[in-house]
Amino acid sequence: MSSSDDIRDVAIVGEVIRLGQFLKFAGLLDSGGSAKEAILDGDVSVNGEVEERRGRQLHDGDLVSFEGRTVRVRM
Repeated sequence: MSSSDDIRDVAIVGEVIRLGQFLKFAGLLDSGGSAKEAILDGDVSVNGEVEERRGRQLHDGDLVSFEGRTVRVRM
């Protein structure tokens, strides 16, 4: 996992957001198709663990990592 200096906060509206949506919103991936593929390939982790569910609900403080970049969900 990245050091805290490398983590970028991404603010969302509401209490939860789905992983696939967040990957696009945070700019980690360009499209829903790309997000789906990356998740199913096991290339995305949430809070340090590989996540293969595109519909996984993320909450405030969750850390999402893809290709060496980590972003934190913020409300």
